[in-house]
Amino acid sequence: MHMMYTNNYVIVAIFLGLGILLPIVALTAGKWLRPSKPVDEKYTTYESGNEPVGEGQIRFNIRYYLFALMFVIFDVETVFLYPWAVAFNQLGLFALVEMCIFVALLAIGLIYAWKKKVLQWTSV
Repeated sequence: MHMMYTNNYVIVAIFLGLGILLPIVALTAGKWLRPSKPVDEKYTTYESGNEPVGEGQIRFNIRYYLFALMFVIFDVETVFLYPWAVAFNQLGLFALVEMCIFVALLAIGLIYAWKKKVLQWTSV
């Protein structure tokens, strides 16, 4: 019994070593094999030949991020709903109740976002 536990630790140690060693080896090999031709043009902001105009860092409206977050939330909802809909006949009433609770929680989140006027797009 003691040998089985030791064997498990050896396997974990091997995978941990490989998880650390392989990225180091891959990055080092990439550094040695890639061409290195540093010129001043490569250190500019754009390599397209156009001169940069204005600042490199600008502020974005928070609404872009809120819209993206809302999209991700409801996109994840469809990821969970599709397999449930495919296997609906095998799952039974309990799964139906669970899915109704899930959809209700998402609907509450949508109503909350609507009340906070997150979904209204303004030009400013």
